Amino acid sequence: MKTRSAGALRFGLPVLVAAAAMLVGGCASTPAPVEQLAVSTAAVGRAGSAGGSEMAPAEMQMAREKLDLAKRAMVSEDFDSARRFAQQAQVDAQLAEAKSRSVKARKAADELQEGIRVLREELGRKNK
Repeated sequence: MKTRSAGALRFGLPVLVAAAAMLVGGCASTPAPVEQLAVSTAAVGRAGSAGGSEMAPAEMQMAREKLDLAKRAMVSEDFDSARRFAQQAQVDAQLAEAKSRSVKARKAADELQEGIRVLREELGRKNK
């Protein structure tokens, strides 16, 4: 009788350990993307401060919508979706910020060109 129980224990124990490992692994969930959400929120804020709402309104709208979706997914504990939406919001916000800075740089360059043109006209008049 001892031989039979020792054999069952020898084969049953690894099966029990494997089942327990699968159960624990199945219960482990994706961690909440708290840091990613904070980074994305900051990116949307920076883009807004850089003039993204005026210079890149479509990108800002998408960034805000995706950030809202990320927050909703966090509340419902769908952390994979929350992370994905937060990352997308961050990218959209970075695009809005880059477009805004590009538009501002282009305007500044245009103003400089206009200033140069005016100075050349004045110099031309004085030399006549």
